[in-house]
Amino acid sequence: MPKKSMENLTESMLYVLMAFHCRPMCGIEVAAFLDTLTKGRVQMGPATLYTILGKFEKEHYLQEIHVEGRKRTYRITERGELAYAQELERLRTCLADAQRLPPPAIPQPESPVTDPPPSPTHAPA
Repeated sequence: MPKKSMENLTESMLYVLMAFHCRPMCGIEVAAFLDTLTKGRVQMGPATLYTILGKFEKEHYLQEIHVEGRKRTYRITERGELAYAQELERLRTCLADAQRLPPPAIPQPESPVTDPPPSPTHAPA
């Protein structure tokens, strides 16, 4: 059975909602917010960011509240807040499942493969 659109958010989508959960922003502010919050771990190019903003506006997760030239400012809607909360709960559940398991073994570096020592040969007498 195919999943519904937007049922599980990608990491990028989650972080965009996280930004708007804090306050209304434009795209450039979202990118700067994510860079600061994640210390550069999550970086989003303009194409990805503006694709997500378009999807979220279409799904009514965001609402455009101000336009100044090409700069558009959005705010999160109640539906967006609900999607954000549901995704956080889904991720908490996944983490709780993982925490009930034994910790993963940390792989040890393999010792270098060496050829076996040559077998002693006897010189002809």
